[in-house]
Amino acid sequence: MIDIKFLRENPEAVKENIRKKFQDSKLPLVDEVIEADAEYRKTIQRAETLRADRNRISKEIGAFMAKGMKDEAEKAKAQVKAFTEEQAELEKKEAELSEKVTKIMMTIPNIIDPTVPIGKDDSENVEIKKYGEPVVPDFEIPYHTEIMERLNGIDLDSARKVAGNGFYYLMGDIARLHSAVISYARDFMIDRGFTYCIPPYMIRSNVVTGVMSFAEMDAMMYKIEGEDLYLIGTSEHSMIGKFIDTILDEETLPRTLTSYSPCFRKEKGAHGIEERGVYRIHQFEKQEMIVVCKPEDSAMWFDKLWQNTVDLFRSMDIPVRTIECCSGDLADLKVKSYDVEAWSPRQKKYFEVGSCSNLGDAQARRLKIRVNGKDGKKYFAHTLNNTVVAPPRMLIAFLENNLNADGTVNIPEVLRPYMGGKSKIG
Repeated sequence: MIDIKFLRENPEAVKENIRKKFQDSKLPLVDEVIEADAEYRKTIQRAETLRADRNRISKEIGAFMAKGMKDEAEKAKAQVKAFTEEQAELEKKEAELSEKVTKIMMTIPNIIDPTVPIGKDDSENVEIKKYGEPVVPDFEIPYHTEIMERLNGIDLDSARKVAGNGFYYLMGDIARLHSAVISYARDFMIDRGFTYCIPPYMIRSNVVTGVMSFAEMDAMMYKIEGEDLYLIGTSEHSMIGKFIDTILDEETLPRTLTSYSPCFRKEKGAHGIEERGVYRIHQFEKQEMIVVCKPEDSAMWFDKLWQNTVDLFRSMDIPVRTIECCSGDLADLKVKSYDVEAWSPRQKKYFEVGSCSNLGDAQARRLKIRVNGKDGKKYFAHTLNNTVVAPPRMLIAFLENNLNADGTVNIPEVLRPYMGGKSKIG
C-alpha cells in the first residue's frame, strides 16, 4: 500500500505506474480515492470544530445558570444537543470514508522500482544470468513421479483416496531426501547469519490482508470455517506478521530470519502436464527467508537474498538461472522480484523453484511495522522475502539432475550427512 500523501501529491505518477502494470481498469481509483480522502479530511476538520464549539458552549451553560439567565442556558443546551447529534453523524461518516479510502488504497498497486522491465505477463520476464552448465544426458529421463515410483518413494493413488488430487505420500529414501534438503537449507541459512524460526501455521485475517493483495488471498488461502484463521500459503505470511503493530529500534535492524513451515494453497485453475505430479500441489514444505530492514538497505538485501538461493542450488550441483519479473507479472505489493529457476534435463528448459521479492514499505504500512530512528522520528520499515528451498518441487530438479542411467540417484556431498552417509539411492 502506497502512502496516501504521495498519491495526493503525485496522482499522475501513480496512474503511470498503474499503466506500466497493465491494470488500466484501476485508473479511476486514483481520482476516486483523492475525492474520498478530501471528504474524509473535511469531515474530520468539521468534527474538530464542532467538538471545540460544543465544549465552549457547555462551559457557558453553567455561567448562564449562575446568573439566572435560564433562557440563554436553554438555548445553549439546545445548541449543544444539535452539535452532539451532528458530531455522531460526522463520526459515522468519518468511519465510512476511512474504510473506503483504505479499501481503495489496498487495491492500488505499489510503485515499482525504476529498473523493473515493462511487460504484460511472465512471457516478457527477462533472464538475468545463468549459473552452472545445463546438461542433457544421453539416456532418457522419466517424468519425476516415475523416478520416485521406481524408488518406491511416492504413493499418489493412496493420497487421492485420503485427501484428493494435489496431495501425496512420500516414502522411504525419497521422503528422507525431502527432509534432508529442508535440514540442509536450514543449516545453510543459519551459517549465513539468519535466525531460525518455526512460526504459527495459521494467521488471522488482518495479517493476511497485511501481507498480500485481495486477489492473491482469494486465489491462495484456505480459511478455517467458523474462525478468523487462515492456513498459511508460505511462512513469509506469519513471519512478517510477527512484527505487526511494533516499533523497532533502528539499531536492531536488520532482522534476518529463516523459517520452516508446511504451506497450504488452493492453486486455482487448470494446469498442464508439467504441473502435475508434485509440481503444483495443495500442501508442501518450505524453508523461507525474510528481512525487515531500513529503506536504504532493502536493495542491498534483495541482492543478498536471491544470491543465497542460487548458492544453495549450486552447492548441490543443480544449474540455475535468475529471471527478473516484468511489471505485469509483479504482484501488487511488490517493488521488484526475481525468480530462481532450476534446469530440467527432461524438459530441456528451466522452471521456477523460488521467488525473491522486495515489497518496500507496503507490508509495513499495512501492518504498522515502524522504526524508531536515531533522530527520534518514526518511519515504516522495508520487508523482503525469498524461498530458500521448497521441496517437493525442488526434488524434481534434484532427481533429474542427479539421475544415473541405471536408475540410481547421486547424493551430493553436502547432503550426505543428512542421508546417513549415503552417496547414492536406488
